[in-house]
Amino acid sequence: MAYKNSVEIVEAFWDQVWNAHDPEKADDFVVEDFVITNAGERIEGRENFKAWIKAFLDQVHDLRLESVETFQNEDGSRVASRWRVHGRNNGVMGTEPDGRPISFTGTAVWAVREDGKLVHNWVERASFELYQRLTGAVTGND
Repeated sequence: MAYKNSVEIVEAFWDQVWNAHDPEKADDFVVEDFVITNAGERIEGRENFKAWIKAFLDQVHDLRLESVETFQNEDGSRVASRWRVHGRNNGVMGTEPDGRPISFTGTAVWAVREDGKLVHNWVERASFELYQRLTGAVTGND
């Protein structure tokens, strides 16, 4: 399917990979030597990326990614996206898989090639805050 711009490519990726719970669909969007940098850790290669997606989907049942805001730079080579994930805890971040509803926010910046293929994704998510909610950790701000 042809997309009008890089925002449509990224939002289609969210829907067809994450919301459809289909890591294999990443083949349609990312280059073979794709890199995701998640919280400073690099995962290199499309197959490793798909395995990472699958592992995350296994930890968050009924995952639904809601795109809050997505925009691109002038030439479409970069896309920024704010999003929120909803689902049920199945052991995310090593916590007890108790099935509780969870929700957390994040941001992603994407590098997009001229042909529309996704090359690199830098992700930051509110993991610490989610971990605190799941474990009842006290932070001194309470």
